[in-house]
Amino acid sequence: MKTLIIGPSWVGDMMMSQSLYRTLKVRCPEIEIDVMAPAWCRPLLNKMPEVNQTIAMPIGHGELALKQRYQLGKSLRDQHYDQAIVLPNSLKSALIPFFAGIAKRTGWKGEMRYGLLNDIRSLNKQAFPLMVERYIALAYPKKDIKRACDLPQPLLYPKLSVELSDILVTQQAFNISNQMPLIGFCPGAEFGPAKRWPDYHYAALADMLVQQGAKIVIFGSEKDKQVGDAIIRQMTYSKSCINLAGSTTLEQAVNLIAGCKAIITNDSGLMHIAAALNRPLVALYGPSSPDFTPPLSDKVAIIRLITGYHKIRRGDAQEGFHQSLIDIQPQQVFESLMQLLAKFTESSTIQES
Repeated sequence: MKTLIIGPSWVGDMMMSQSLYRTLKVRCPEIEIDVMAPAWCRPLLNKMPEVNQTIAMPIGHGELALKQRYQLGKSLRDQHYDQAIVLPNSLKSALIPFFAGIAKRTGWKGEMRYGLLNDIRSLNKQAFPLMVERYIALAYPKKDIKRACDLPQPLLYPKLSVELSDILVTQQAFNISNQMPLIGFCPGAEFGPAKRWPDYHYAALADMLVQQGAKIVIFGSEKDKQVGDAIIRQMTYSKSCINLAGSTTLEQAVNLIAGCKAIITNDSGLMHIAAALNRPLVALYGPSSPDFTPPLSDKVAIIRLITGYHKIRRGDAQEGFHQSLIDIQPQQVFESLMQLLAKFTESSTIQES
């Protein structure tokens, strides 16, 4: 059986889609899974053993490009896919499998995609409260899965595969010694500061961890570099912190996160990557909610002081932080991390690892 997945365009969604691939492989070990996704996704997909090959999606997010989609679909006809599974809910995301002539085209109804999809599912959001459940449900016949409780348990969480040699080579490339425990910080977040724990809190936590014998490594994109620099400026022990935001490729960031003892993170794509690498993880939430897309791991402590979902792009504080994240104190995060390490590692402190 040969299946084409039309993948999502966001880091977190792409990570959660691996639960679908893992489920498909368990149900049919001989299946070949190809994933069409933006080119930047390739480093993630290359670390998913279930994926046979990645097909770059050359059309930008939001573009219709009807002629280009037709040509792309036509070029896939000789691949003889048995099924396509379309994960995005847009009408245009269902066009390529239709143009490719794939016999079975599966997905949620989304933007009225009758005809484009012929194995179409009507989504009851209350029946499938988690995005990962909605993805996994598409691995099963429609008649078998009416709600999330019908899915076999436990759910297969995302699980990236990283070789030790890749970790060591990448650490060496950035002159990072693995002689001391590495604690990763992911202080960025999409859509501005309202989803970010304040940099001064990160700085205070970093000093606490350095005093326990750790080295801090900051991860993120180029736009997070300024946040990382602000953390280091406010640290007492700044020489024990390195800011790699904007300095790594996505593949390098994945390798380095895999080599960390634990991760402290905002609600972000890197949070989902760290969860898929099975790193002990403290996730800090403010206005956004973990109810729909939580980090999928058993080694997670979620700290959130409010309930509900608040569509806020900028908080009330002068820097744009949300008060609910300001109220999360570094000491609380430190204690949560120590409890995680006590539970999932042989030692309960950083220093003894």
